[in-house]
Amino acid sequence: MNRNPFDPTFDRLPRTLPIFPLAGVLLLPRARLPLNIFEPRYLAMVEDALRGERMIGMVQPIDPECRKRDPAVYETGCAGRITNFSETEDGRFLITLTGVSRFAVQREIEGQQGYRRVAPRWDRFAGDLEPETCGEIDRGRLLAGLKTYFRVQGLSVDWQAIETTLDERLVNSLAMICPFSASEKQALLEAPDLPERGKLLIGLVEMAILDGHGGDGAIPRH
Repeated sequence: MNRNPFDPTFDRLPRTLPIFPLAGVLLLPRARLPLNIFEPRYLAMVEDALRGERMIGMVQPIDPECRKRDPAVYETGCAGRITNFSETEDGRFLITLTGVSRFAVQREIEGQQGYRRVAPRWDRFAGDLEPETCGEIDRGRLLAGLKTYFRVQGLSVDWQAIETTLDERLVNSLAMICPFSASEKQALLEAPDLPERGKLLIGLVEMAILDGHGGDGAIPRH
């Protein structure tokens, strides 16, 4: 798949980045994340982003139960570009972030209008800007596991859409929407590449199947 012409090239990635800490929420390159923005400081963050590069960094708090205003966050996050925006009559913003690249938090810098900002490092994740890839995961094993996993979870899915989705989009979408723990989602984010993320996803799905069956379920193998 060709590169999105609206995405920044590596040398145009921003030197500062607003961050949105949100436990259990994952963004990955080229995936889309809808967000409902209502807190005043994050409304200001979105307005500032729209005036600039339209980029926001999604990060997770290290402690998902932490209730501090500014919790400690993981070092690795993913930056997304605002690709859809609307206002509501009750003062909220509804936005969609499309993942651009993961980043490492080099240091936190002075915030702005109550929201936090960091100086990101992009070099470890230059590959995130490459075109979408496929054929690098054990797709048969993943799909077999998913059928049991969704049945155990009581979820109804469009199998025709899943079976025709490219590998990277499938893995990243599942990593984002499946009800994994915050630490498991962070591990999926930090996986170095698609093959490793695919292996981790398969492992998490199969462990969830065992948990759902009380440890007695047979895991499909392909």
